Amino acid sequence: MTHTYIPLENYKRKWIFNHKDLPVSEADKAQIKPLAEKSAMLVWNQWISNKSSRAEQFAKGDWAAKADAWSLTEHWQAAWDSEDEQLPEAILQHMDWAADTPIFFCYEKYQIIETRWDVFVRNWKCFLFFDDGPLLVSPKQKQALFFQQNGQYQLGLRG
Repeated sequence: MTHTYIPLENYKRKWIFNHKDLPVSEADKAQIKPLAEKSAMLVWNQWISNKSSRAEQFAKGDWAAKADAWSLTEHWQAAWDSEDEQLPEAILQHMDWAADTPIFFCYEKYQIIETRWDVFVRNWKCFLFFDDGPLLVSPKQKQALFFQQNGQYQLGLRG
């Protein structure tokens, strides 16, 4: 599937990747590709849900709404607030992916960023400036990651 992208400099949330306290390298910025609305919708419908447009709306039939989709719940907020740039260890163990694994960081049906796993790992704090239930999935992997506003995350497998 070929996607259409919004140039990062035109992306309405671009400031999260230009924050002075969490600098993103130019090489990584080149790999952060916000999807145009139609492409985002297609990705959401295929990999997340064809019924719900936001995480809080997940309903029966959505893989992410199934209790057994999620195996571990931990806290991400303390790691985000710390000086340590490291993604929480449990996430790194669960998502044991190659650096160049393509991922979708899905804020909601029309707000999705395509990038690579290594770019997300280095810049995860920037992605989480918006923490209203984003999901991280890869079309090539079954593992999934769900960040919640209460400072917790869930590790699971896509159905």
